[in-house]
Amino acid sequence: MDLERFLEFRTKIRDNVSKVIVGKNEIIDLLTVGLISGGHILLEDVPGVGKTMLIKAFSKTIGCSFKRIQFTPDLLPSDLTGINFYNQKSLEFEFKEGPLFSNIILADEINRATPRTQSSLLEAMEEKQITVDGVTRKLSEPFMVLATQNPVESYGTFPLPEAQLDRFLMRINMGYPKRLEEIEIINRYKEENPLDTLECVITRGEIEFVKNNYQRVNIHNDVMNYLMDIIEATRNDERIQLGASPRATIALFRHLRFWQL
Repeated sequence: MDLERFLEFRTKIRDNVSKVIVGKNEIIDLLTVGLISGGHILLEDVPGVGKTMLIKAFSKTIGCSFKRIQFTPDLLPSDLTGINFYNQKSLEFEFKEGPLFSNIILADEINRATPRTQSSLLEAMEEKQITVDGVTRKLSEPFMVLATQNPVESYGTFPLPEAQLDRFLMRINMGYPKRLEEIEIINRYKEENPLDTLECVITRGEIEFVKNNYQRVNIHNDVMNYLMDIIEATRNDERIQLGASPRATIALFRHLRFWQL
């Protein structure tokens, strides 16, 4: 296996996104993990720390199709999945794809949508497909949901159910920048937004190569046993209300493969 191509892939994404986002290299690497392993990520933090900006910079870097969905209480499931409509010219029903038929989905303030609308994401996030009126349509690869939510505001929000939280590979807190980092942010944004000039540095072929070959990374038995110790500890500790599911075990295993490179 050509490890240099993996390292170059990670470095190119990190360096390019860092032209917009200051001091968040570790979080950028975690987004790369999600992209490679087919996982989804929930960014949870107070407003104004750069959650949406990070996702936009990441999507422009990898050059995949991108759709932003602003979640609101009046958003309907069909606004995400698409709808069948009657075409008066052809006299037939046609399917109009919703924004979920994209590679990268920004689910902005996901907890502002009703549980009915949130549930429309479950099939897409787990099975990479969407069923409308009994017809199932596969989503294109890669498919990744990057969701944001504000944890300090409860008015007009609907907490994410456990079934949906379990479908996220990671739940990340952005955090405030350090003093020198914030000064650098001011200097970068005082004239123009660096996101406007950000260019794609990753090709679709590179993404496919990394996704197909990282699965060949082997995990040592000692690491596998340590992974299971962590999972079982969450299920046996009385301080934890709900232990990690087998889906979480698989997600953690995929995560470990990346850091073995």
